[in-house]
Amino acid sequence: MCDGEGVTSRTPAEKPLRADAARNRKAIITAARHAFAEQGLQVPLDEIARRAGVGEATLHRRFPDRESLIAAAFNDKMTDYADAAAQALADPDPWAGFCGYVRQVCAMQSGDRGFADLLTLTFAATNPTIEDLEGHRARAYRDFVTIVRRAKTSGQLRADFHPDDMILLLMANAGVVAATAGTAPDAWQRIVEYLLQAFASENARELPAPAPRGALLRAMHRSQQTPV
Repeated sequence: MCDGEGVTSRTPAEKPLRADAARNRKAIITAARHAFAEQGLQVPLDEIARRAGVGEATLHRRFPDRESLIAAAFNDKMTDYADAAAQALADPDPWAGFCGYVRQVCAMQSGDRGFADLLTLTFAATNPTIEDLEGHRARAYRDFVTIVRRAKTSGQLRADFHPDDMILLLMANAGVVAATAGTAPDAWQRIVEYLLQAFASENARELPAPAPRGALLRAMHRSQQTPV
């Protein structure tokens, strides 16, 4: 598994990278993080290689596909994403925990277009290199279900809020972030606060039935494969 700093955690059978190979790997990950943050996950791999000061062949030798590069670039941030849910559970005020988690995740989206893409994307193909990312996502979702249940039990979160509504919120926030990043980069905060007010039980009005989870997940895919 990648530790995000240019050196991989290895099984005993794996050989450590040569110093020059390790430097190249670290440079590629750093360049990928910056490029993904600025342009999203669609950024061409040849641009990442150029930014890293390596050839495309070197990039593909270290990362044979886009998924493995995404996993290396975002492993630490997805860990933070999952940890944010655990921290929200530790808040003694269930409503404050719920709101704090929503704000924190949306803030993470706002500063990184690639991360915004990642939160609204699931991978169609099974790939061992992304298992950690999906594991962090699953851990965050399990904790969020508990966060929602606690906030409902406290009487502060509207009773018809469904955990999958977070998928809609993230997709909406990602769209606002992408549209306003160059002109009004803080605009996402206003839409998030509007939504949090709508989630409060005191403002509850009858809503349409939620979309099926499968339909929401298909919408998150946006395509059946990540870009190559």
